[in-house]
Amino acid sequence: MSLARFPRVLLGHLPTPLERMDRLRDFLGPTCPTLFVKRDDCTGLATGGNKTRKLEFLMGEALAQGAGAVVTFGAVQSNHARQTAAAAAKLGLACDLILIDMVGRDSEAYRCSGNVLFDQLLGARVHVVASDQAAAKLQEVTALHMRDDRKTYVVPIGGSNPIGSLGYIVAFDEIAAQAKAMDLTIHAIVHGTSSGGTQAGLMVGAALAGSATRIMGVNVYKKSGADVAATVHALALDTMQVLGGDLDSVSSRLHVIDGYQGDAYGVPSEAMLEAIAVVAQTEGLLLDPVYSGKAMAGLIGHILKGKFTREQTVVFLHTGGTAALSAYADAFTPALSN
Repeated sequence: MSLARFPRVLLGHLPTPLERMDRLRDFLGPTCPTLFVKRDDCTGLATGGNKTRKLEFLMGEALAQGAGAVVTFGAVQSNHARQTAAAAAKLGLACDLILIDMVGRDSEAYRCSGNVLFDQLLGARVHVVASDQAAAKLQEVTALHMRDDRKTYVVPIGGSNPIGSLGYIVAFDEIAAQAKAMDLTIHAIVHGTSSGGTQAGLMVGAALAGSATRIMGVNVYKKSGADVAATVHALALDTMQVLGGDLDSVSSRLHVIDGYQGDAYGVPSEAMLEAIAVVAQTEGLLLDPVYSGKAMAGLIGHILKGKFTREQTVVFLHTGGTAALSAYADAFTPALSN
């Protein structure tokens, strides 16, 4: 199904590599499936990440609507906010980031380094607010842009709406083409899931392709995996409806892995710290502490529980976020000193 009718601006370094992770496989033992990593940390836009693919369509829509400014939301160390700021800078749009204090980390590194530093370097106006102040701040910045005769385009948190999800329909087709060129059968794609756009797009992409590949999101966001699943399911249906496709082909493709969020969103967990260290020291690959680190902990946990077989092939989707590592330096120091 063609996506050509949707406005799109090319922002990413695509296609991103699909690489083997043989040393990690050896580390995890003889029952580990063949492992690949889809390097969506290499998409571009100020250190890359999965939001770049979504922003190609979201910014395409913004430009088509004549927007002169974009506003979006995220946690203080939001990867999505940093990539939105980079896209806005590249396209010459004003950018406001409404960053919500939802993690409760008070270190200077968390509030000033990592993504926050990048946001400021990229020229975005940064507004850190409590969650109950976000709506009022949006009204305030929209009014300021209106005063300056700029139309404002609001990008949803995580870039997760049906337009943003189109980016991961493209990504599924890209992975499928790479797998075909390598003569691979991919049994599952595993990734971190939160606001839902990445997983919804992959689900719709798999449905449109008639693929048997399982799309498995590791809950890194809410206390209940069922809540994340409901969000993803609704968004996948909305995305398919926008395309005019078969809604019934989507629902059976929903898989959410729970139990790896830790104490809360954005709060380090032991499993995450271990997963980041293992992958760094076996593959020379850096993950992030909020999304891909916990997603990798989920993948490793699933492998060690025997949820995959040695004969299968699993792709880990690296959604980026390594810019946030320095903001969490205090969490890594005890583990690295042992």
